Amino acid sequence: MSEHAPNELPAGAIAVVGLACRFPGARNADEYWRNLCAGTESIVPLTNEVLLAAGVPAEHLSSPHYVKAAAVLADMEMFDAEFFGFSAKDAAIMDPQHRHFLECGWEALEHAGYDPYSYEGAIGCFAGCGMQAYFAQNLLPNRRLVESTGYFLLRHTGNDKDFLSTRLSYALNLRGPSMSVQTACSTSLVAVHLAAQSLLSGEC
Repeated sequence: MSEHAPNELPAGAIAVVGLACRFPGARNADEYWRNLCAGTESIVPLTNEVLLAAGVPAEHLSSPHYVKAAAVLADMEMFDAEFFGFSAKDAAIMDPQHRHFLECGWEALEHAGYDPYSYEGAIGCFAGCGMQAYFAQNLLPNRRLVESTGYFLLRHTGNDKDFLSTRLSYALNLRGPSMSVQTACSTSLVAVHLAAQSLLSGEC
């Protein structure tokens, strides 16, 4: 028997009222759950033609140690720069992780039914992302881009971990605490913990 009455919430209870996520083979939480229940394999095999077109050196493909498979996220190229207030150039410079996060942030608010532009309270943001490999592998080798834009702006336009949360808060008019979290493999867990603490303390 539960220690709580049917309509009584335990101390410190927090409601999850909106979700947004993207996983290989799943564009949202419902699709992801269906894949889990069905045992769907979301790692897809890749042909030599696809890999060559993506820029993989031919010598890698003949190596027995090269795995011709990937966890592919759909529609990563469909970022609506104008919707989020970015120029096409700024969007192209921005790390795909950051673009992806902006989309998920907007979807989470829509799913929850909150309009950050009319909501009178404070909405917070706590998040983290991986190393900015896009910056090192795709932007820095482009000498013309580096010379025309400058190293500082390239990094700050959308490729530094520190700007992940605050950029979303600025773009979506979130007025609560905004914190980018980096704790290696526990980043997501710590971000959720900090968000819960912020809710319980009334910050947002």
